Amino acid sequence: MSSSHFQVIAHYFPQSGEVENVLELLAQLASASRTEEANISYEFFRGAENPGHIVILESYTDAAGFAAHREYDHFKTIGMGQIIPKLASRRIESFEGSADA
Repeated sequence: MSSSHFQVIAHYFPQSGEVENVLELLAQLASASRTEEANISYEFFRGAENPGHIVILESYTDAAGFAAHREYDHFKTIGMGQIIPKLASRRIESFEGSADA
């Protein structure tokens, strides 16, 4: 049996001196995001070769679940209000797929 999901891969590049702050805020955002009904997983990683490159892997039950994520207060206050202003740039990719269960 396979299950479908919606995968988001975000690449964050914090401004100079903001990497540690962004990582601390991401820990808060990840914890809150994992409680969302449609969230399957939310993990983030700091680049081994480039510590100023943070990759976020998010999985949701579907695209609507990701859209709902963007409406939660924790996303608006932590993600948009605190993290995004600390970034020099970011890139978001999304994929639909299935995995054998």
